[in-house]
Amino acid sequence: MNANTPYPIGTPGVAWGENEKNQWLESQSVKRSYADEVLSKIERLRSDFEVEQYGALSIDPARYPLYALRSKRWEAGRDAALITGGVHGYETSGVQGALRVAATTAAKWSEHFNLVIAPCVSPWGYETINRWNPRALDPNRSFYPDTPSEEAAALMALLERWSLPIVVHTDLHETTDTDNTEFRPALSARDAVEHKIWHIPDGFYTVGDTLKPTPGFQKAIIDSVAQVTHIAPADPDGSIIGEKLEDHGVISYAAAELGLCMGATDAKYVTTTEVYPDSPKVDDENCIKAQVAAVEGALTYVRNMHQAR
Repeated sequence: MNANTPYPIGTPGVAWGENEKNQWLESQSVKRSYADEVLSKIERLRSDFEVEQYGALSIDPARYPLYALRSKRWEAGRDAALITGGVHGYETSGVQGALRVAATTAAKWSEHFNLVIAPCVSPWGYETINRWNPRALDPNRSFYPDTPSEEAAALMALLERWSLPIVVHTDLHETTDTDNTEFRPALSARDAVEHKIWHIPDGFYTVGDTLKPTPGFQKAIIDSVAQVTHIAPADPDGSIIGEKLEDHGVISYAAAELGLCMGATDAKYVTTTEVYPDSPKVDDENCIKAQVAAVEGALTYVRNMHQAR
């Protein structure tokens, strides 16, 4: 599918109603196993984390439980670090990167932070390899009060219940070729609004919060990731995905205004990581390592800032 091919669902120029959304849902299919690829790994982490089920998706509660990991070395009132993956379920390295952090480097960070990891916020999206949830909603545009997204609502309710002083949040994502071939055309069809095909950057980049600029924090993430994979260059107009470049590999969005997951807390240091898994320069393992390096860069920077106070 491309910009010149009509989307197979709906009528051009007419926004989708419930019939079209149901037709879209019926066209989706399971392509991989949440149980095998995510839940089994969470189960193996129970000796190192408090594992809490904080909800389940109504489309199939038994198949799609929602889990968060909380470090056992917990100190009341200590600053918390939040790591989220799979807000967009199709973005594989976000999920596997969060799980890899939990399995490898989390122990050392639990000495400095109360660590919270939600490795797969959108498990139906993970299994069906989708950006949207079953209601044709984008969870990463749905973090706001009274959200219709079950995925966003469940995570926000958990964070509110725990009432954590979150100081840093890394939300792990990917930018893929299917953004142009499937997801932006679907978005155009759903909303009857033109969404132009954008240039997919070849490499890693971060998205900061326009209202909470933290250039040193973003640079620390880029510098860390650059040790394991390449950083996306700017387009000829000095932008990445249409946003003005603020530093090498760094752009910003208005997180809360857009309903982004990284805007769901009052954390001072927030970032959305963006790995490009379709690059000929990388493989699945390299993408996971890039996500781990992003978390390492983020937490190292915040720890050092706190120690310097």
